Amino acid sequence: MIEELKERPHSTWGRRRWPKLALGAVALVALSAGTGWGAAHFAAQNSGSPDVAKVRAALKLRLPKTPIDAIDCKGLGGLCEVASKTTLFYVDARAKYLVIGRIYDMEARQDLTAARLLALNPDLLAAGAARRAGSDGEAEPQQQSAPQKVSLNGLPANGAITWGPMNGPKVVVFSDFHCSYCKRLSGELKAIGARVEERPISIFGAEARKDSERVLCSPNPETSLHAAYSGLALANPKPCDIRGLDANEAFAKAHGFNGTPVIVRPSDGAVLEGYHDAATLRAFLSPTQPQG
Repeated sequence: MIEELKERPHSTWGRRRWPKLALGAVALVALSAGTGWGAAHFAAQNSGSPDVAKVRAALKLRLPKTPIDAIDCKGLGGLCEVASKTTLFYVDARAKYLVIGRIYDMEARQDLTAARLLALNPDLLAAGAARRAGSDGEAEPQQQSAPQKVSLNGLPANGAITWGPMNGPKVVVFSDFHCSYCKRLSGELKAIGARVEERPISIFGAEARKDSERVLCSPNPETSLHAAYSGLALANPKPCDIRGLDANEAFAKAHGFNGTPVIVRPSDGAVLEGYHDAATLRAFLSPTQPQG
């Protein structure tokens, strides 16, 4: 039985965070006999476009007891993604080597495996990331992960900027205006017509907090929010009540929101961490999904 490996958040308050990819985070398993292969050999096996029919035939031969629901060989640098019920794994063009773990798009800074797992099972990733291996193969210290669900009761209205159509799917987002993932996420939420309750938190430190205050105190917070994501200079408005931002940050720290964005489904408090595309967000926010 193949188990997908889980990741833990790589973010801490007040500094930039990128996924720390470790040799231990991905396991390569030979599906046929042979020794002496290495990274260069593995890459050479994947230089052409894989034939899905041949990959399926090889998997049927080598993993006869594993149900193969779908195979996708596009856009993964020669690897093929294999879906088996709610599990994903990857194989090379000959289905000789099997990869168990996470695939990251380093240009987009996106966990492709997480997005696909959520599409297979929308509640699978709601618990957030778990512990994973460090870059030297040693286990990193355990960090508090976001819970599977939270209660939004008690968060003050004056800590939120709302935007999007009133009749859109409702979502609460904890974000930082200096976070590139948050900027991209806002575009995806706009694409699905979501009604967003955005709650800024200062992951990136004092300057991020100043921008949050400028947006919140602006005469038109929604316009200022999108201006902040666009990198435009924000005016210094008249002071206003910013205790709502303090409440956002206290809530985020209490629940282990160590990075941004964090997405919360307000109907039941289900939590989804990180950037996700429009299709994934639509599935997560769909009223037909289990509300637990």
